[in-house]
Amino acid sequence: MSVRLPRTFPLPTVTLEGAEANQFRLMESVARHFEGRQLFEADAGVVPGVGRPRTTARVEAVLAEFFGAPAAALVQGAGTGAIRAALGAVLRAGDPLLVHRAPVYRTTGVTLRGLGVETVEADFNDRAALDRALSSGRFRWAFVQHTRQRVADSHDPGEVLAACRAAGVRTVVDDNYAVFRVPRCGVELGADASCFSLFKLHGPEGVGAVVGARDLVERVHDDNYSGGGQVQGHQALDALRALSHVPVMWAVQSRVGAEIAERLGAGEVPGVAEVRIANVQDRCVLLRLDRPVARAVPDAAARYGAAPYPVGANSRYEIAPLFYRMSRSALEDAPELADWTVRINPMRAGADLVIDILRRALHDLRDVSVNSPRDTAAPVREPGRVPPPAPDAALRAPRSTHSAHGLRDHEEGG
Repeated sequence: MSVRLPRTFPLPTVTLEGAEANQFRLMESVARHFEGRQLFEADAGVVPGVGRPRTTARVEAVLAEFFGAPAAALVQGAGTGAIRAALGAVLRAGDPLLVHRAPVYRTTGVTLRGLGVETVEADFNDRAALDRALSSGRFRWAFVQHTRQRVADSHDPGEVLAACRAAGVRTVVDDNYAVFRVPRCGVELGADASCFSLFKLHGPEGVGAVVGARDLVERVHDDNYSGGGQVQGHQALDALRALSHVPVMWAVQSRVGAEIAERLGAGEVPGVAEVRIANVQDRCVLLRLDRPVARAVPDAAARYGAAPYPVGANSRYEIAPLFYRMSRSALEDAPELADWTVRINPMRAGADLVIDILRRALHDLRDVSVNSPRDTAAPVREPGRVPPPAPDAALRAPRSTHSAHGLRDHEEGG
């Protein structure tokens, strides 16, 4: 079979000890900016002299201090809103923007199109190509997605940011799926702004953050002068409470993912041909199956407790392990993987549950493939389990609700 998973270059993760230290350091920042009673109080509105709720401003101060940045702004629109606010603060129609030569995350593409900027691509995996672009003198700003846009991306985001800084090019980083998962996010690596979703960090729906240089953040605040556009105090406190436990949770999740990859790579589940750990976009386990049944796996796994689609790709709603297709942008780069590849994120589950669900789902799909449509004998399964769909339903790719490559028209939320 010609389909193979490319070699991947996963980003480094935070150890459990490091995550514990981050949690404690975050709480130290909270204590410096909040009196105890203020953690149970929240205001709202465009407060005179502040321009936003005082509670929101305090949470922004906590985030700025924690990430070692001069300033921070909470915005509506989650990660997409944060990217849109940051890029809108520094770019105008027609401005050239340096980006990686790779499929762009779909909502980011909408933002770039709406701003009317001229995106100029350079392969960030090729340092010589990056240096040539930077030395051209064309760019004031570059946009860097911290997690991988292509499955086989190998560049070090920190080195890309350092090269930009040395060339006098300022940077905005999409840090979705990276904050608290990697040792240092974009602004901690020297970027001018890190943009990320607090919904992806168990916060409330629709809240994002821009953390970085004071001039950029002040422009974000100036642009967001409407009362209806503010992140209200209760939303800000909700996000802060969630952040207090996220570092340790992500470290445990990374450790479980590594265990799953090791066990599946050792052949624990029949039907798994290849295994990779990859950041596409969230850190996950990629499986290439030995048969082209990947599109049927999410629904089969859902019968045993798995989530068959994301809500916010690690939002507060997602506790069950996620069995899903690869991201739309990743499949734009490698569409041949769509029928063969499944990605798994353990979320709050342990390796045993994830592997058991995968084994059962693949067993059901093998049953379907060997039984003819006239065979009415149902396979033996545990009491209370829902029987599998008819053979044609389980194996037929649901292309009527998919786009050209068989992909759903939506992308991950938040």
